[in-house]
Amino acid sequence: MTTIESLSPQAPSDVVVRVPDTAPQQVAAAAGRARKAAADWARGPAHARAAALHACAEAVTAAAGELTDLVVREVGKPRGEAGAELGRGVAILRYFAQQALHPEGEVYPPADGVSLLHTRRRPHGVVGLITPWNFPVAIPLWKAAPALAFGNTVLLKPAPQASAVALRLAELFTGVLPDGVLTVLTGLGGTGEAVVDTTDAVSFTGSVAAGQAVARRAVTRGIPVQCEMGGQNAAIVLPDADQDAAATAIAAAAMGYAGQKCTATSRVIVVGDPAPFAGRLAAAVEALPVGDPADPATVVGPLIESRPRDAIRAAVQRAGANGARLLTGARQPGGDGWFQAPTVLAGVPAGDDLLTEEYFGPMCVVLGAESAEAAARTANNVRHGLVAGVHTRDLGAALTLTDRLDVGMVKVNAPTTGVDFHAPFGGAKESSYGPREQGTAARDFYTRTVTVTLTP
Repeated sequence: MTTIESLSPQAPSDVVVRVPDTAPQQVAAAAGRARKAAADWARGPAHARAAALHACAEAVTAAAGELTDLVVREVGKPRGEAGAELGRGVAILRYFAQQALHPEGEVYPPADGVSLLHTRRRPHGVVGLITPWNFPVAIPLWKAAPALAFGNTVLLKPAPQASAVALRLAELFTGVLPDGVLTVLTGLGGTGEAVVDTTDAVSFTGSVAAGQAVARRAVTRGIPVQCEMGGQNAAIVLPDADQDAAATAIAAAAMGYAGQKCTATSRVIVVGDPAPFAGRLAAAVEALPVGDPADPATVVGPLIESRPRDAIRAAVQRAGANGARLLTGARQPGGDGWFQAPTVLAGVPAGDDLLTEEYFGPMCVVLGAESAEAAARTANNVRHGLVAGVHTRDLGAALTLTDRLDVGMVKVNAPTTGVDFHAPFGGAKESSYGPREQGTAARDFYTRTVTVTLTP
C-alpha cells in the first residue's frame, strides 16, 4: 500500500504523519459499514443526533489546545487564526445540533379539501465529503455537522496535507458517534474518486479542476453534488472610502494565512488614480508580521508546499519583465520553510494571468478604473465569482455595486475573507456548483423532499 507523508510547511523535514493511500476496495468496504449504520442513525430520535453533536463539540473544546498546535504544525496556519478556527468548529457543531431539532416540511391546502398534504425531509444515506487542507477543522465540520444532524452517515476524505488533523478529529468522536457513522479515509485522488463512486451525495471543496471532475463523476451517477471551488476575488475602493481602513482590511484579506483562502483578495480595483491607495496598501502589507506560525504575533506564515511558492515567484518575475512594478515583496524570508514575502504589484499588463487566475498565495495586484461601473466590469472579467469587496461611505453606491457584481457574496467595508456559518456560502460561475453550504441552506443539500398525501 502506498504511504503518504504530511509535512510541516514551516519545517519540511518534520513529518507530521504517515497515512495510507486508501484503495477503492477499502473505500467500498467503509461505505458498506456506513450504509449499515445509516438506518439506525436516521431513524433514531433527532434529539439523540443533537446530543451527539453537542458531545462532539465538548470533545473538540476539551482538546482545543492540542488541536490548535496540530493545525499550526501540519498546515502552517498562524496560531491566532488556528485557535479561532477551533472556536468556529465548536460553534458549527452546536449550531447544527440545534438545527437537528428545527421544524421541517410544509403543509399545503389539498385539492380535495380533506386530505393532509405535507412535505417531509429525508437524509440521502451515506454522504461523501472531500475537503481541503487550508481549513482542516472548520470545513470538514461545516460539511459533516449538517450531514450528521439531518440523519446521514459520512465518509470524509481530507486533503493529504491535513491528514493528521482529520484523523485526530475522528479519534475525538470515537465513542461519541456510533460505529460507522463517521469514517475518515486518507488518500490521494483515487480515494476521492472511490468516495464519489460509493456514496449517495457528495460535497467537495477545492480547486476548480478537481471540483469539475467530481461534479462530472457525480452527475454521471445521478447523485446530488455540491462543489465549492476557486476564487479570484476583487476589492473595489471608491474615492469616498475610508482609505486607511480599506487598506488595512484589504491587506488582511490578501495576505492573512499567506493568502491561502478561497475568499482572499487577489485584485484591488481603485476608482480614480490608484497610486495613493497603492502606497497605503503597501505600507499596511509591510506592517504584517511574517514568520513562524507558532508565534502568536505572526500573521503571514508559510505556503503549504514549494510548488505554489515557485509559481508565484515565476509569475512575479514574468510580470516584472513586462512592466509591472513591485510595491512590496522584493526581500524573501529566509529559513527552510516554504515562505513567500507578501507581494503587491501595480501596472500588471493586460493579458497577464495574474489578473485572471488564482495563485493561492500572499499576492495581489492594484488596478485603476475610471468609474464604479468600470470597476465592476473589471471585477467580473474572470471565470470565478466567489466574493467581492466594496469600500465606500455611500450606501447607494454600495447597493448598486452589489447588484452589478457577478459573485455569490459581497462584503462592504470589510475583508473579503471571513464568513458567518449561519448564512449561505457559495459563489457564481466556476467558483461553485450546486446548492449553497452552511446555515439553513445546508438542509436543502443534505436531505431530499418527500411529499405525503394523507387521506382519511
